[in-house]
Amino acid sequence: MDTQHIRNFSIIAHIDHGKTTLSDRLLHRTGTISTRDMEDQLLDSMDLEKERGITIKAHPVTMRYQARNGETYELNLIDTPGHVDFSYEVSRSLSACEGALLVVDAAQGVEAQTVANVHLAMKQNLEIIPVINKIDLPHADVAQARQQLEEILAIPGETAIPASAKEGIGIDEILEAIVARIPPPKPTGAPGLQALAFDSYFDTYKGVVTHVRVFNGEIRAGLQVKLLYSGKSHEVKEVGSFNPKPYVREKLEVGETGYITANIKSPQEVKMGDTVTDARNPAPALPGFKEIHPMVFSGIYPINTADYEHLKVAMSKLKLNDSAFVYSAETSVALGFGFRCGFLGLLHMEIVQERLRREYNMDIIATYPSVVYHVTLTDGTFKEVDNPTFLPEVTFIGKIEEPMVKAFIICPNENIGDLMSLISEKRGSLDHTETLDPKRVMLTTLIPLNEILIDFHDRIKSMTRGYGSMDYEQAGYMESDMVKLDMLVNGEPMDAFSSIVHRSKAEGRGRTLAEKLKEVIPRQQFQVKIQAAIGGKIIASAHVSAFRKDVTAKCYGGDVSRKRKLLEKQKEGKKRMKSIGNVNIPQEAFIEVLKA
Repeated sequence: MDTQHIRNFSIIAHIDHGKTTLSDRLLHRTGTISTRDMEDQLLDSMDLEKERGITIKAHPVTMRYQARNGETYELNLIDTPGHVDFSYEVSRSLSACEGALLVVDAAQGVEAQTVANVHLAMKQNLEIIPVINKIDLPHADVAQARQQLEEILAIPGETAIPASAKEGIGIDEILEAIVARIPPPKPTGAPGLQALAFDSYFDTYKGVVTHVRVFNGEIRAGLQVKLLYSGKSHEVKEVGSFNPKPYVREKLEVGETGYITANIKSPQEVKMGDTVTDARNPAPALPGFKEIHPMVFSGIYPINTADYEHLKVAMSKLKLNDSAFVYSAETSVALGFGFRCGFLGLLHMEIVQERLRREYNMDIIATYPSVVYHVTLTDGTFKEVDNPTFLPEVTFIGKIEEPMVKAFIICPNENIGDLMSLISEKRGSLDHTETLDPKRVMLTTLIPLNEILIDFHDRIKSMTRGYGSMDYEQAGYMESDMVKLDMLVNGEPMDAFSSIVHRSKAEGRGRTLAEKLKEVIPRQQFQVKIQAAIGGKIIASAHVSAFRKDVTAKCYGGDVSRKRKLLEKQKEGKKRMKSIGNVNIPQEAFIEVLKA
């Protein structure tokens, strides 16, 4: 099809603002899906996506639409994940488009992720069409949503289209706006083929299926193509598009979106954002490519050590469909054999663990998550540390830098005080506040990534009774007074509980862990000492009292010195036992503490 009749767009929105419902409605209205095949959240194929109402994996779809002017257009919807963890994936998907539909919930207004995603779209110079969704709700406030678009995002309010994806209101207007407002794709003018690989998935029969958007030239079966960043060449076996199921086409031309298969065995070869070009006549790479690096690390171990091989297979299968997930084998004194896994962020970590439990029936336990620290040694050597075990001795460390994030928190006015104290408790600093409307404000803060790993989001939700929303973006590294906290049981360090924490938080965390371990370690014949230490300094301790045999039971009457003699003898025995005794901590104890 000629480029004048092609429109490439994506839909961006905050979680649960109706993005997937709107895409379902567009597919139905353009006749891409018949009424019989229609189901809710059609593009979300995983159970987990449907349950949580989030998009984890992006899906492109090609639709044919006959506009009111009688012309037929090819509309390529490139669906994107909504969550910040996948922001690079979102930015690659957006760079494959010329426009974006910005969906705002009429009842909730502009939220934190809306702001972040609009910034991403504006960076790519996309034409933004605002859609105010859910106007059929009884408490919908369209006028206020228009006002927020103008004040927060600087988008003219009158250009917004009121719609209800659920009821099918305003769908025709949206389709007409896509045709009228979004510019047709233009060739880049490069000497040969240029196509952007914006996603991929693994198919058992075809190998890696790569989603591409053609910017220049054309792709057809039999062509020898080269992936510029991985440097590999392959022969294209099949070319096609999705509606939403894949169908084969003769070729993909300038501006068109679809997929190619080329007998690629490993998803590692197709890097997201890579440029596909003609191997015989290569063109320059498209801009914006970045290597994806994990931000959060955690150890994953099977609860039953016999399941290690099964877990290994499950991880390798999971990696086929999620190239951002990395793992390597590691062993722990306490938990046995397992894996050190790297994730893009918190949601990504949660999803991977949930998928291992559900799709592969694995019983797993995860260690305390940590982030990547930049360590400069006294001799000037630079080191990246993601596991507390590998942190060098204090005497060799020059400085430690920790990753920071810029967090946008939108909350009702009455919760500002609570949130300010939460931010300062998490070692964050408030950059500035903006009033969004009479009821809500947006706080922009700089906060260490390490501090928001566990309960930050949950606490925002509970403080604001569910009305708060948060989004964050990476903001580089900053020098910090970080220390390694070790937990010692009877003088032996327990690697599963080691963590890198800020010096001001070390004592509190050490105390909490010591108390928790005291509850779960079984009593022995001798007293067991539990200590939290930074280097050689003990900062918190607790002890599990010993079982005591009543050795004086056989003494009744007589002189007190007989009893004393027996107790002294027992004391000596316990002392000797303590010096040679071993504390075997049951696996259940570790699991209990790590769950907490």
